[in-house]
Amino acid sequence: MRKQPNIVFILTDQQRIDTIAANGFDHMITPNIDALVHKGAVFENMYVTAPSCAPSRASLFSGTYPHTNGVFRNDEPWNYCWVSELADAGYRCVNVGKMHTMPIEGDFGFHERHVVENKDRDHPNLPFYLDNWDKAIHARGADKPSRVSYSKRPDYDEALGAFVWEQDEDLHPDVFVGETACWWLERYPGNEPFFLQIGLPGPHPPYDPTQEYLDMYLDKDLPEPILNYDLSTQPTPLQTLRQNHLDNGHDAVHHLEAPNKEQLHRQRAHYYANVTMIDTQVGNIVKALEARGVLDNTIIIFTSDHGDCLNDHGHSQKWNMYEQSVHVPAIMCWPGKVAAGQKYAQLVSLFDFGPTILEAAGAAIPEWMEAKSLADILFGAKGAARDRVFAEHSDDAILTGTDFMTMIRQDNWKLVHFVDHEEGQLFDLDADPNEVNNLWDDAKTAPVRSSLVEQILNWRIESARKSQGFVQMLAARTR
Repeated sequence: MRKQPNIVFILTDQQRIDTIAANGFDHMITPNIDALVHKGAVFENMYVTAPSCAPSRASLFSGTYPHTNGVFRNDEPWNYCWVSELADAGYRCVNVGKMHTMPIEGDFGFHERHVVENKDRDHPNLPFYLDNWDKAIHARGADKPSRVSYSKRPDYDEALGAFVWEQDEDLHPDVFVGETACWWLERYPGNEPFFLQIGLPGPHPPYDPTQEYLDMYLDKDLPEPILNYDLSTQPTPLQTLRQNHLDNGHDAVHHLEAPNKEQLHRQRAHYYANVTMIDTQVGNIVKALEARGVLDNTIIIFTSDHGDCLNDHGHSQKWNMYEQSVHVPAIMCWPGKVAAGQKYAQLVSLFDFGPTILEAAGAAIPEWMEAKSLADILFGAKGAARDRVFAEHSDDAILTGTDFMTMIRQDNWKLVHFVDHEEGQLFDLDADPNEVNNLWDDAKTAPVRSSLVEQILNWRIESARKSQGFVQMLAARTR
């Protein structure tokens, strides 16, 4: 009988869909992630449940939507994590890198946590915290770059958050996390199955590759931002979001209203170079699994918590529902179980990886989980595949122009609803994949708009019924 598989869950931070060469994006240099694509299954239409870090991750690691688990922003406490179910099923559970939990070092079912948080936390509104990366840099006698140090550079206002990493390469956050994960795989003496969550901090800004990796992209033809329409036609909450970026430098990105072509190319070169640095670490992790002798019985999952606009639609980073924010890469390799080279076009949701992992580990899936195992797609299980996906965002310190934003994607249609505005967005993604022609006020598509808004209402009702057991579980813990 085949023993429980090891599970390595690689989660990057803020990685766009167009960042893996084997998925059809030939501007990229990603040989190691490409190898995972060829050996495993790709979910071509993987959507996040929230377009920012902690809400997306709390949803992913609970199997519930943000409106169910209550995590709408980065500083709100997590109240459940399915890693505890893996621990109960006999797994050694280890986190290396970023998970963005609150409390930051809460155990959340892990036996070990080697935490690395955001790349840039040097802001007076953020809680003071020294993570393992901070300690390593201090032990080396180095200084960690941040928005404070970058802002002293003469090119800061023009750089769009793109800088070259000038410390030792092994102190770069993605290298540090990758090498720490490999070190754990080399050193851990136990032989029980393990769940190793590797949270790589990039390509989240600051966009900070070493010069070696940046040189791979500076002279390449790269995708140009989607700016070929009147950005003032965006709904008021998104215009407010753009202004927030212009007025405030989030994560060392000083956003510009009208960056020139060279600045835009440079920003993207840095971002894509960060991804190639990550690719090198993915290759090293695979080699470490092979050296440990467990590669053939290890599930490897590679995905990201959300994307990055990189000036598409005039926006910086995320906090919106454009494809560049909510549509992420997703790969799953399972030797002997998942056929190599498969690509699935069905709509799936990022938090679906939760019950998929529990099922693969032989752990029970709580009945109240709103996430749905991807086994339905991978193995033709009885459950029906999703015909729609949702994302939401609320009460955010940066998305201040609306109290609640909801997205639904069904078939070729995407609708974005703002609870406190009559404005919204409606796109036909088949006819308009770049999302430049907003059909919200088009009389011809009024029936589609009404139907999708009604589906949001129905979904929230269905969600309340489905997640009742989750609420009861949390209430029982407080008694």
